[in-house]
Amino acid sequence: MHNILSGWSLGIALIGACVGTYICRAIGVLLSSHIHQDSEIFRWLSAVTYAMVAALTIRLILLPVGLLETVPIGIRILICLLSLGLTLYRPGRFLTPALFLGTLLMILYGVIH
Repeated sequence: MHNILSGWSLGIALIGACVGTYICRAIGVLLSSHIHQDSEIFRWLSAVTYAMVAALTIRLILLPVGLLETVPIGIRILICLLSLGLTLYRPGRFLTPALFLGTLLMILYGVIH
């Protein structure tokens, strides 16, 4: 193992990884002019992405792991609804404050209890 990591082999591996990454990026840039963002495939990818984020969010609220597991489910749902309410109050303008509110309320609960 020591022989593999010594000398030039680590540098060659790093250069190879960089070249492979930048070749893929260059191909993506070259092909990007032929891709239409309003196509069906991109609408499908967008829908799948939103569905995955929603599923992970629900999983985080209902089946948490670690310290979040110690917070009662009612408190987690209440904080989520308060943050969602702030987001829906003015769509598109209050996403960051809503995330901050949820984080702050969760920290406040942790400090109080």
